[in-house]
Amino acid sequence: MAPSDLPEEGEHVVATVQSLRNFGAFVTLDEYGGKEAFIHLSEVATGWVKYIRDYVHEGQKIVARVIHINQEKGQIDLSLKRINEHQRREKLLLWKNEIKARKLFSQLAQGMNLSPEDAMQSFGTTLEEKYESLYKAFEAASTDPKLFVKDNGKEAWVAQVAKVAKENIAPRQVSVSGILEVSHASSDGLSFVRTALLEAEKTAPESITVQYVGAPKYRVIVSGRQYKNAELLLKKASDAALASIRKDGGKGNFTHA
Repeated sequence: MAPSDLPEEGEHVVATVQSLRNFGAFVTLDEYGGKEAFIHLSEVATGWVKYIRDYVHEGQKIVARVIHINQEKGQIDLSLKRINEHQRREKLLLWKNEIKARKLFSQLAQGMNLSPEDAMQSFGTTLEEKYESLYKAFEAASTDPKLFVKDNGKEAWVAQVAKVAKENIAPRQVSVSGILEVSHASSDGLSFVRTALLEAEKTAPESITVQYVGAPKYRVIVSGRQYKNAELLLKKASDAALASIRKDGGKGNFTHA
């Protein structure tokens, strides 16, 4: 995510509180070169705010929503109350990931005897445009190095990115799921169902989870590094369960979630 002059209205931004007044807080935007922004007291929290220091303090890192921009004057108004905890955590994670990615990119550039600026111009911008951010580019290289090399050719930097990613970025985990319906009409039907579900889990115990939805439905969840492999494992698990229940005289079917 390459920095630009100003954020957009509605965007979530990371900021550092610089000073507090009775009428609001002045902050600087970490992702926009320390550009100043303002949070009015009415946008600090829901309800009446008597003391702003009960909510924020100088030097604090915050996540806020951009609610107004005066392009001519370069004035930016933010809101703390118009963002929920999930959005706040998600934005902070993205921000921290991108900081990590830029440090890794600088190390990569140094190892190639390039300045970070030259490396950015040579191939960094291309990675940002293709993968949305440097971190996502490193993550893609870590998750599937062969595919990353295939998608980006044989330039020297491709192998270097893959190497740095492998050493520093945990591969992204993906998950796929489907609904398994298994039933047996006999008095011991539950035992046969349990056996079928265990057959599904035994396919790959560390990657497969079976959750009860409501008889006769069970959700099968497969986690992995690549969608293709996860899909294949999901099919293998569901096939194992269906073969088991049908062998014992029961019924079953599987549908993707």
